[in-house]
Amino acid sequence: MSSAPKQLLSITDGIFLTVGMVIGVGIFKAPSIVAGNTASGVEFLLAWLLGGVVSLCGALVYAELSSRHPATGGEYTFLAQGLGNGAAFLFAWSRMTVIQTGAIAAVAFVFGEYASEIVRLGEHSVAIYAALSIMAVTLLNLAGTLQSKTLQKVMEIALIAGLLLLAVAGMVVTSTPKPAATGSGGGGDILFAMMFVFFTFGGWNEAAYLAGEVREPRRNMLRILVGGIVAVTVLYLLVNIGYLVALGQGGIAGSKAVGADVMRLVAGDKGAVVLAFIVCVSALTTINAAVFTGARTNFALGRDFPLFARLGNWRESGSTPANALVLQGAISLVLIVAAAMTAKDGFDAMVAYTAPVFWTFFLLTGVTLFIFRFKSKAESAFRVPLYPVIPLIFCTMCGFMLWKALAYIFNPQYGPKFGNLVLAGLLVMLAGIPLYWFARKGK
Repeated sequence: MSSAPKQLLSITDGIFLTVGMVIGVGIFKAPSIVAGNTASGVEFLLAWLLGGVVSLCGALVYAELSSRHPATGGEYTFLAQGLGNGAAFLFAWSRMTVIQTGAIAAVAFVFGEYASEIVRLGEHSVAIYAALSIMAVTLLNLAGTLQSKTLQKVMEIALIAGLLLLAVAGMVVTSTPKPAATGSGGGGDILFAMMFVFFTFGGWNEAAYLAGEVREPRRNMLRILVGGIVAVTVLYLLVNIGYLVALGQGGIAGSKAVGADVMRLVAGDKGAVVLAFIVCVSALTTINAAVFTGARTNFALGRDFPLFARLGNWRESGSTPANALVLQGAISLVLIVAAAMTAKDGFDAMVAYTAPVFWTFFLLTGVTLFIFRFKSKAESAFRVPLYPVIPLIFCTMCGFMLWKALAYIFNPQYGPKFGNLVLAGLLVMLAGIPLYWFARKGK
């Protein structure tokens, strides 16, 4: 007997899940880069507000796409239905080699920076911790050890509580904030800063998949998406206001672990260690979720295309896609080593590597909504309000960010290594085109 998802989620459940999907460790790292590339405290905060607005537009687009094509697969399904199997294959390949593995590596570098605040492992401490975190989480998934929903909720509550504590602590601490200085919070490139803001808001596309399990989705999905992303935006603004009050824009820009630096002002080294521990646990939770979902996408690729058949093997012991997990872990470790060798900051390097590919598929996914609307007049459980304005805002921003990411290849301001990382991500993505022709013949 076939079954369908039950509509059991209330508005409150949906908002809580949305907040949990979006909030990650980026808020403890990205503000330093954003502060270094904005001209004032007001511009710094406006960047985060803009990130919330664009994320909301994108989430509404994804909500309608999910209601039109509720089958599992997310962007893979949307692209296959809207643009064909070639686009879907290229997305799955890029997710495996650039988007998901790059995101795993980026979060692992944040884990490494905060773990180094607790116990330092020498000159390459950050990269060592990053690699160890990926290996540990991959091994846990290979064994079939998955985090429970209860643990996920506990960690989410702890993270939100930690962020609120950090915001309040920053606002009340007595210190002399550092003003913005040239090259360190003195203007820079606002669009470069926005790449890191959007990275920190990442995850809302997963929230759109709740549509099939929400009560009265036509009415409630809008409230959930708006409520969830507004809550995240408010929380991010509060934390960044705390950072500004405690450290000043120059202090944020010059910090490697901004959250720990604020807590060090408030409660000394012990306070910094406590916050570092919270960030580390949060990072491991985020890495685990990314490893788990990424491996399942790779498994689907192997199941659908004989060229990658080995990835489609499911191991009964532990009930895991073992080959997909091992390959994903290996690619993530290669990215850790490459970033550590070519860039001063591994997090920056991974955002550069993933940015153009990330925005390419976000843009293509947004375009599919116009295709579906044009081809079919059928009603869906949820429809984007103010169509076509909201989808156009989302697609325009995706296109603009894609163009800007490509421009960094030729921008000497960021150095050849940064441009090479951007180019590397694109070349890996484009390698999927000839692979698709081979895969299609095999299929």
